[in-house]
Amino acid sequence: MNAPRPFPRESFSALVETIVRLVLVAVLAVWCYRIIAPFLDMLVWAVILAIACQPLHSRLAGALGGRSAVAAGLVAVLLLSVLVVPVAIFSVSVVSGAKVVSASLDAGTFSIPRPDDALASWPIVGDMLHRLLDGLATNAEAVLDKIGPQLKALGSAALGALGRGGLALLQFGAGALIAAALLVNTEKMTPVLNGLVKRIAGPRGASFLVLSAATIRSVFKGVIGVAAIQGVLAGIGIFAVGVPGAGLWALLVLILAIVQLPPLLVLGPMMIWAFASVGTVPAVLFTVWSVVVSISDGFLKPALLGRGVSVPMLVILVGAIGGMLSSGILGLFIGPVVLALAYELAGAWLAESAPPG
Repeated sequence: MNAPRPFPRESFSALVETIVRLVLVAVLAVWCYRIIAPFLDMLVWAVILAIACQPLHSRLAGALGGRSAVAAGLVAVLLLSVLVVPVAIFSVSVVSGAKVVSASLDAGTFSIPRPDDALASWPIVGDMLHRLLDGLATNAEAVLDKIGPQLKALGSAALGALGRGGLALLQFGAGALIAAALLVNTEKMTPVLNGLVKRIAGPRGASFLVLSAATIRSVFKGVIGVAAIQGVLAGIGIFAVGVPGAGLWALLVLILAIVQLPPLLVLGPMMIWAFASVGTVPAVLFTVWSVVVSISDGFLKPALLGRGVSVPMLVILVGAIGGMLSSGILGLFIGPVVLALAYELAGAWLAESAPPG
């Protein structure tokens, strides 16, 4: 019987060195993650904005004679105007509306308006709606006895969320500025990124990188962009007709649009409120406006999405809800993009690794 061969000292030393290196790399990676974790959502948002706005930046830079920094500054101003200003207006509206409701409940002056008599003349549903709203207005005190504590709690929660809303506003703004900085340095970063992806994915890295950019732009324009347009348009109508807490309802429309649910779920009750509280003509105009906003995705998506990547709506829904639960309002925008990107990359990888035939 042959005696077992001793383990070579050189091999053992190399194994120990390899383990030590791996441990040091793991420690460094974890340490770096802990440092950037508080800013991770904001950085991901900035990268999404930079990739989505890169075609616009290139066109602006070409029109400005190659001045990339000026073009990036214009993109940053546009992003701040489109993102930060509406979020700030909605936040102020939510907080002010919560204060008004809370104060009127404490003072006992909160009331439900009587519906307009013209509502009863509506065919089929007019009389039923008029009696329902009139009953609510007549028995407002009993209704408020039941829902008053919940309304107060909701108002307190909205006021308590002001700090978190301010943080989200800061993240939106900082993300736009970081995206502009990334756009300025696109030419320097592209070779580094190509090299990194090639080391990770091999020869397929370049195609994966192209697919990633196409997916991010497609979801950003076709889902986030369409939802933002619908939310802003709905907010304009809600503000114009004078619905209390207009910012909150506009935000709900935005959320519904992102998760691919019809905005009429929010705008429908607003239409009934309009006919019960304002004149017939403004209520009819608001109804028409709300219907147009609700069906606008039918022509906005083809216009913005073009030949973009098609992602199942279930992926968008899960990404939006999961992102919002994990990262708040910013996660509502990040979640669909990140999950759609993972879905597309996984599908491409499986398609390439599958055996032929």
